[in-house]
Amino acid sequence: MSNEKCDLIHPNGVKEKKLEVIDGYTIKYHAKGNTIWSKGKIVNNQPEGYWEWYRPDGTIKRSGYFENGEPTGEWITYNAKGEKHKTTKMGKKEL
Repeated sequence: MSNEKCDLIHPNGVKEKKLEVIDGYTIKYHAKGNTIWSKGKIVNNQPEGYWEWYRPDGTIKRSGYFENGEPTGEWITYNAKGEKHKTTKMGKKEL
């Protein structure tokens, strides 16, 4: 199991979210570092596969899939209670 933490401040003064990489999953935390902001895999510096985003209270906010760094398939947005609110189809538009 690999574990990597970082707390970077960019030249423009914006603080990068703390993150860990555990068993290939990148986990980013909210600004205070107590709750997960997002989790998923990074392959070749791009998001890949299934990802989830969370609110500061820990409820799920959004989930979806990436393929080669691009959103694809069904993406779900959840309400403040963590219940499914909306589904959006992502990916290349058919002509």
